[in-house]
Amino acid sequence: MRILIASSEAVPYIKTGGLADVAGSLLKELLSKKQEASLMLPLYSGIRSKYKLHATGKSILVKMGSVAHKGSIFASSKDNPEAYFIECDELYGRPELYGTPAGDYPDNALRFIFFSRAVLEACIAMRIKPDIIHCNDWQTALVPLYLKTLYKGSVYFSKASTLFTVHNLGYQGIFDASTLPYTGLGREYFVPDRLEFFGKLNLMKAGLLYADLLNTVSVTYAREIQQAEYGFGLDGVMRQRTRDLYGIINGIDYAEWDPLKDTFIPSRYGEENLKGKVLCRKVLCQEAAFDDPVLPIVSIVGRFSSQKGIDLVLASLGTLAAMGVNLIVLGKGDDKYHRLFKKAAGSYKGKIFVYVGFEERLAHLIYAGSDFFLMPSQYEPCGLGQLIAMKYGTVPIARKTGGLADTIQDYDHMTNTGTGFLFSDYSQYAMQDAVKRGVCVFTDKTKMKKLVSNVMGKDFSWSRSADKYLVLYKAAGKKAGK
Repeated sequence: MRILIASSEAVPYIKTGGLADVAGSLLKELLSKKQEASLMLPLYSGIRSKYKLHATGKSILVKMGSVAHKGSIFASSKDNPEAYFIECDELYGRPELYGTPAGDYPDNALRFIFFSRAVLEACIAMRIKPDIIHCNDWQTALVPLYLKTLYKGSVYFSKASTLFTVHNLGYQGIFDASTLPYTGLGREYFVPDRLEFFGKLNLMKAGLLYADLLNTVSVTYAREIQQAEYGFGLDGVMRQRTRDLYGIINGIDYAEWDPLKDTFIPSRYGEENLKGKVLCRKVLCQEAAFDDPVLPIVSIVGRFSSQKGIDLVLASLGTLAAMGVNLIVLGKGDDKYHRLFKKAAGSYKGKIFVYVGFEERLAHLIYAGSDFFLMPSQYEPCGLGQLIAMKYGTVPIARKTGGLADTIQDYDHMTNTGTGFLFSDYSQYAMQDAVKRGVCVFTDKTKMKKLVSNVMGKDFSWSRSADKYLVLYKAAGKKAGK
């Protein structure tokens, strides 16, 4: 099976979030299973500066309304490349992928309409005939529609079916109606049953309506997005395609995230011997300059946004400090959260440590040295932080939603079973109660040791997830009659 993964980001090349982890790790696993798989990405400045790529000598020209953009095709290597890159410096030669802290790039519609066309044009230029094109989020959502319209009948796509993965329905690629001509599609597509969305153009709808099969990144989230509360206005579309919608939980790359192999942490360790975790905890306490290192360490690593429940954390800082926990926060996102966390670090010096930005060594140390990992998300399609934390013996405390509900078993104090502490209500009080439950177990060394053993025994490797994707790829081909 010839598999092409189209994504706006992927590890190890470029990353802003979980989409990159999924696209890159899935490709790696498919290749390990001897599948004929490759990846297609925009050639951002951040990739060009880090990787030496092979110039294929092939180029494409995409006309978008009255504007035409040229793209040159690069590959990860000369022979049997795993990844292809579309160079167009006027669109991708920028310091960030989608925008700056001040806001999104104003021409993002143009940038990713071009990329969707470029994926298909590059296939033609490179004589690639995929059996399945795996599209990811709104940045590639036009690909399934293009295959059924502008590229219908092309010999290069005669066998091609499509799978469209929703990583986060909260980001849909909604733009002004005036951007429609750039797509090359007629006005007949600007209607509610197609791409129109409350007077705007919604690129996500193209993937949802025209891909052969759909999936999202956890079973619970697949159910949730069919409800108005989580559907962001597209719950009706999701219900319309419920028979074609699947949930596949993400995995994590244990080549990168494994305390037995991790070169970023001061001492390696495993489930059988946790001495290394004790040392990691000691080093973490020193770096955070905690007044009382004996207190339980609760950590957060991730994006600062309302979706991640950051408002609950900020509203609970005083309570958490009074409760007797040390809090570590690492991440970046909305400017207002940067300011509020920096202020909190000053107000609760010795109890709260904040690092605004991302520092890989520190992230690994936090996962290894913390006792608990906090994820109070409003919604969470899958979540990778809790999976990484469990591998490092750090117990998750999380809201019971999406992939968090699918991957964490709530702790039972009577039987000493479970892998974390879940709460249902989206409120600071429910979150605080879950933290209290964790602290209660932390004070009992025997129970805490058993709980750490429980979480480290879980397997969230990519192998099983990749097998499920292979099943979906074949099912998509059957549904498309190819």
